[in-house]
Amino acid sequence: MRAARRGDFMFCNVCGTMMNFSSGNQVECPLCKCSKRTKEVIGQEISYKVSAEDIRRDLGISHFEGKMEVKDMEINKKCEKCSNTKLKFSTRQMRSADEGQTTFFHCSVCSHTFTEN
Repeated sequence: MRAARRGDFMFCNVCGTMMNFSSGNQVECPLCKCSKRTKEVIGQEISYKVSAEDIRRDLGISHFEGKMEVKDMEINKKCEKCSNTKLKFSTRQMRSADEGQTTFFHCSVCSHTFTEN
């Protein structure tokens, strides 16, 4: 209905439904059957600017303004250097999307870091 109030030529002025080009000389609303002559809409253009905030608002997503803290996860894996069995790890997609992600391991005892593809 918002579109009809803006007076967009592609939407019905009565109910706001998108108009159909039903015949060569008429555009018609499929819902209320209101029509316009094709000459009234031929050659007209319309454009919209949509911001990320508009999309968040339409989807009901609130804007996050807090500080986000990223924490490494822990895994039972042996450190290559000191044999510690509790390592922290994180993953990243370093290569193309059809290949697996890279896992980064960090030992909190000896600070050794290594990766696994």
